[in-house]
Amino acid sequence: MIQVLKGSWALLLGMMLLMVGNGMQGTLLGIRGGIEGFSTYQMSVVMSAYFLGFLGGSKLAPEMIRRVGHVRVFAALGSMISAVLVLYPALVDPVAWTIGRVVIGFCFSGVYVTAESWLNNAATNENRGKALSLYMIVQMVGIVAAQGILVTAEPSGFILFVIPSVLVSVAFAPILLSISPTPSFAATKAMTLLEIWRISPLGCVGMFMLGGVFSAQFGMAAVYGTERGLTVGQISAFVSAIYIGALVLQYPIGWMSDRMDRRILVTVAAGIGAAASLVAIFFGGSFTTLLAMAFVLGGMSNPLYSLLIAYVNDHLQHEDMAAASGMLIFVNGIGAIAGPLITGWMIGAIGPEGFWLYIAILMGGLMAYALWRMTRRASVPAHDTGSYAPISMAASPVAVGLAQDLFIEAAQEEENAA
Repeated sequence: MIQVLKGSWALLLGMMLLMVGNGMQGTLLGIRGGIEGFSTYQMSVVMSAYFLGFLGGSKLAPEMIRRVGHVRVFAALGSMISAVLVLYPALVDPVAWTIGRVVIGFCFSGVYVTAESWLNNAATNENRGKALSLYMIVQMVGIVAAQGILVTAEPSGFILFVIPSVLVSVAFAPILLSISPTPSFAATKAMTLLEIWRISPLGCVGMFMLGGVFSAQFGMAAVYGTERGLTVGQISAFVSAIYIGALVLQYPIGWMSDRMDRRILVTVAAGIGAAASLVAIFFGGSFTTLLAMAFVLGGMSNPLYSLLIAYVNDHLQHEDMAAASGMLIFVNGIGAIAGPLITGWMIGAIGPEGFWLYIAILMGGLMAYALWRMTRRASVPAHDTGSYAPISMAASPVAVGLAQDLFIEAAQEEENAA
C-alpha cells in the first residue's frame, strides 16, 4: 500500500480534490434549487442531465484521448468543469443548469477515464488490487469531505460555488506536474445487449436497477432533504452517511462474496437495502433513524455493483470480460439517467417519501429477481468463482477494466497453481 502511495500520491490527491468538487456541486444544486423555487420535476431533469453527460463522456473520451493525448484532454475538460461551477449561481435557470449538468457530467467522465488510465498504467500486477482499493477510498473520502464543506457558507450565495471551482482547478496541478502521458489504449468492442442477457439475466437487470438507485442517491438525496425541510447541516450528514456506509461495508461484503453463492449475497444485500428504505418511510421522523438507514442503504447498494460484475464474470471466459463490462456499464448508465426523473416524479406525486419508496421498489425488485434466478440456474461453486474487486459506481469504464484485469490475473494464477 505504501508503495502505491509513493508512486501515485499526486494522482490520488488530485482525484480526491476532484471528487470534493463533484460531491459539492451535486448536493449544493439540490439545496440551491429549493431556495430558488425550482420544482421537484425541474430538479429531477437537472440531476438526470449529469448522468446523460457522464454516459456520453465514457463513450467519447477514449477517442478524444487517442486524437490529442491524455494531458490536453485532461486540462481542457478540467477547465470546462471549473467554468461551469462558477456559472451555476450566475445563470439561475433550470434550462441553463440542465445544460451545465450535461457538460459537467461529460467532463467528469472524461477526466475519470484519463486519470484511471494513468493509474492503470502506473499499477503493476503485484499492486493493481491495492491501487484500485485506494482509488475507491479516495473517491468516497472526497464525496464525504465535500458534504462537510457545505456547512461553511450560505448556499444562497456564491462562495460555495467558488470553492469547488477552485478545488477542481487546483486538483490538476499535482497530476499534470507529476504524470507523463500514457500510450493510447485500444478500443474494446462491447457485447450486444442480447449476448450479455443470455450470459447473465441477473447481471443485466441488477445493473439497470442499481443505476437507478445510485443516481437517486447521488443526484436526488439533497432534493429529498430539501423537500423534507432538513437543514443544510442535516442534508450534508445524510448524504455523508450514504457514502460512509458504502466505504465501511464494501470490504466485508467483498470478503463474503468470495466464499458463498453470490446470488444469495445479492438477495440479502438487496433485501436489507429495501428494508432500510421502508424503515426510513415509516420511522424517518427521527433524524438519527434517517442517518442509520442512509448508512445501511449505502452499505448495501454500492457493493452490489462490484458484486454483480464479479457474478457475471463467473460465467465468462477471460477474453470476454472486457467486452461484457462495456455493455454492463451502458445498461447501468441508462438506469442512472432514468433514476432522477422517476424519483422526482414520485416525490412530486406522494411527497418526500417517494425518494425512499422508489429505492425500496428497485431493491425489492432486485431481491425478488435474484431469488427467482436461483431457481433457474445452478450455482457456481465458491472455489470456482473469481475474486471480488471493489469498484465505485462513480468510476469510469477504465476502473472497471482495471478490476477486470484483477479477475483475469487471479483466475490465471489459480489455473497455474492447479
